[in-house]
Amino acid sequence: MGPLLRAAVLSAALFALAAVGGEAHSATDFLNIFKPRNEHDYFHNANQGQEENVMPRASDQQNLITAPVTKSGLMKVPPRSAPTAVAQDTVVLPVDNAGEFPGAWSIISENAGVSAMHLVIMRSDKAIMFDTVTTGPSLLRLPKGNCRLDLRSKEVGAQDCAAHAVEFDYATGGVRALKVLTDVWCSSGALDAEGNLVQTGGYFEGEKVVRYLSPCGNCDWREFPGSLAEGRWYGTQQILPDGRSIVLGGRRAFSYEFVPAEGQSNAQANNLQILRDTTDDVENNLYPFVHLLPDGTLFIFANDRSILFDPRNGQVVRELPVLPGGGRNYPASGMSALLPLDLRRGDVLSPEVIVCGGSPKNAFKLGEANIFNAALKDCARINPLKPDARWATDQMPVSRTMGDLLILPTGDLLILNGAAKGCSGWGFGRQPVLSPLLYSPRQKRGSRFRALAPTTIPRMYHATSAVLPDATVLVAGSNTNSAYNFSGVDFQTEVRVERFTPPYLSPALATNRPMIDVGTVPGDGMAYGAKFTFQFSTPVQAVAEADVKVTMYAPAFTTHGYSMNQRLLVLSVTTFTANGQRYTITVDAPGKPELAPPGYYLLYVLAKGVPSKAAWVKVHK
Repeated sequence: MGPLLRAAVLSAALFALAAVGGEAHSATDFLNIFKPRNEHDYFHNANQGQEENVMPRASDQQNLITAPVTKSGLMKVPPRSAPTAVAQDTVVLPVDNAGEFPGAWSIISENAGVSAMHLVIMRSDKAIMFDTVTTGPSLLRLPKGNCRLDLRSKEVGAQDCAAHAVEFDYATGGVRALKVLTDVWCSSGALDAEGNLVQTGGYFEGEKVVRYLSPCGNCDWREFPGSLAEGRWYGTQQILPDGRSIVLGGRRAFSYEFVPAEGQSNAQANNLQILRDTTDDVENNLYPFVHLLPDGTLFIFANDRSILFDPRNGQVVRELPVLPGGGRNYPASGMSALLPLDLRRGDVLSPEVIVCGGSPKNAFKLGEANIFNAALKDCARINPLKPDARWATDQMPVSRTMGDLLILPTGDLLILNGAAKGCSGWGFGRQPVLSPLLYSPRQKRGSRFRALAPTTIPRMYHATSAVLPDATVLVAGSNTNSAYNFSGVDFQTEVRVERFTPPYLSPALATNRPMIDVGTVPGDGMAYGAKFTFQFSTPVQAVAEADVKVTMYAPAFTTHGYSMNQRLLVLSVTTFTANGQRYTITVDAPGKPELAPPGYYLLYVLAKGVPSKAAWVKVHK
């Protein structure tokens, strides 16, 4: 029995006797809920049904223990084997050139050192990428004499000298090794009001840990074990209007709790019944979708059901209609986002949530038998605050599971990464979808999707993406194996990092791209309900007020196809003064933290649909 399997059995036994939300459960109750499964199931396809083995293949191992080839500790990428027939079975859609430029792809780095299972953009203009300590050596060494203690090794005092987290400079491709102490496998996160990464949960010794990482040049992880009352493995973290984070769900965790102050700990969690009610035999309710609505309630979606929940009093406001068709959360792994909030409409907002793709509920069980059925093809929207809220469904051009759904500075959405068959899990997906889709929510149903230029790199399980301050998109990760394998597998571990340039930055349009004068952006940030004035310019042609839009974007924490805490607001312009091709503009800040929780946002100016590079702006009381 491998160490992960032993840990899972122990965890299951302890949980069966533990209290969840104040309710004691026997081992019999536990097994009735889950029809006993263990971690061996989740390694099934990656290991051809054999005993768990998280070490790389022998052909790769020799390359992973060679000396660093750069001062940063980066190793050479092992030779890649020729693509298999499975790897070549991809989906590429005909490019829709109706809008002319369909976007473009470029490689930022051939080797980021780690495969980015988790990704977040910091206000230091760096990306934080990390995977898990479970997958064995990465392609980046920790600094000499600074190895982590391997708590899972049979050998007492064993050390792990591979870095499992990096600070990635997306301008240069440079990396800085970060030292994570506990297992962050399938964890969650959010940026706090000061722009620090607050990161929760994980696996084994990491399941109750809260970690912090500040955006400075030499900062590293600060970890506080035992901070959470329940283990949070595949849980979701959402920032709240008061600046706190709520974390909910996870494997065998039917509850929620608020992330305690740094160094403090929670005594108990709070029951959340929808998580228990939506658990099926493969747990299709992990990484639940959570969105903060303008009235301060939370939209919570698990498996195929959703509720309105008030975190201020712990009450379920009401249940919403079931979304039929299959599972939407991990391992079915659909996508979800809160559509942009247009503050130009005043206080009368009509917030909509979108849920796209996923898999039939039996996809994981079929995958265990090496049967890979088609993923879901639908995109559904709902206004959860309407008394008669109903799902309105549209169809994507292609089925997709494990995709990412990003809100672009324009208010359009980008769907990318993922597969057309199967579901999440090591080895449970097939037919990579190489074509991104542009989704325009303001268009009529049936005409909202546009197929864009395809990538050449499959981005399957454990791939991630993020909107960058320059309005391009960072794409990284993909590791469908239980180790860093570059040969002898269908989908090789990806350490390459790409940049996708959306259609709005076509060579023709970008010639008149607006430029924010960062020196005129108020250094004290944006106060709720106040006026906010700054200047920008256009290099070639003058624009009128009617041509201009101002948006602000909350950077997300992305993992497993879900971008937590992502939101975009369109601000109301109150004054606009032009002096040739230089402009002074005043916008109304969001009126309350329910619209935009405190923190750092990316502020964009759009001129005739072309976004500027963003300015980091702190929103505060």
